[in-house]
Amino acid sequence: MKKIIYFFLILILSFSCAKKEVVVEVPSDKERALEIYQEAVDAMENGQLFFASKKFSEAEIIMPSVEYAAKAALMSSYCLYIINFYDEANESMNRFINKYPADKNIPYVHYLLIISAYEQILDEKKDIFPLEKSKEKILWYIKNYPETEFAIDLEFKLDLVNNQLAAKELYVAKYYIQTQKWIPAINRLKIIVNNFSDTIFIEEALHRLVEVYYKVGLENEAKAAAALLGYNYNSSEWYKQSYKILNRDYKIILSSKKSKKKNDGLIKRTIKKLTGK
Repeated sequence: MKKIIYFFLILILSFSCAKKEVVVEVPSDKERALEIYQEAVDAMENGQLFFASKKFSEAEIIMPSVEYAAKAALMSSYCLYIINFYDEANESMNRFINKYPADKNIPYVHYLLIISAYEQILDEKKDIFPLEKSKEKILWYIKNYPETEFAIDLEFKLDLVNNQLAAKELYVAKYYIQTQKWIPAINRLKIIVNNFSDTIFIEEALHRLVEVYYKVGLENEAKAAAALLGYNYNSSEWYKQSYKILNRDYKIILSSKKSKKKNDGLIKRTIKKLTGK
């Protein structure tokens, strides 16, 4: 009898012990996701950005909260962008936009996509298409997210892009001047005057128009270009050079004002006469 009781006692204890072994605290998905997320943050702070990106993606998959899953996805994209993995970063950001269209960080992701594309512009003299695409995307952003802090930065980037586009046009125009292809040169210079009058290249473009018009015998057009240059930039070295090209009837009108504020209204009105538009 004692043996039987002892046997059952051992049996009960064994079940009891077995039960205690089964009751092991398993981390919830949220806890595990937060743990992985913290691993990613630590890796990022230590400069292990590619590893951090992988960990953020891993955390996103098991994160029960959409808000935190989106945050993990964004951090993964950011890490890829920082290490110049542009293709992977762009793919990740586009996936973010499609997966989390209502997320509060959508304006930032669009901004990051634009900056990523902008940073990949290698040489505007060889290929103008990336510049034009960047300008198109920047204008889209400013229109859709005008009140964001990122729009302010992109307005500055837009000025840089416009200057790069104007530089490209001037580069080509100079090539045509050197090869004495006057009509293509005039057309390129007109593009700068019509579309990039706020860039640093407008003064030289007007001067080159004076040069070319005078060279082909279009003295009235040359004088019109010189007048436009002189009215808006009368202390410019380019204006002085344009004056030397023309005959002695022209006088340099020196401005008594230190400020060289441009009159955009006059520029647009005069351009119609200059370009025939």
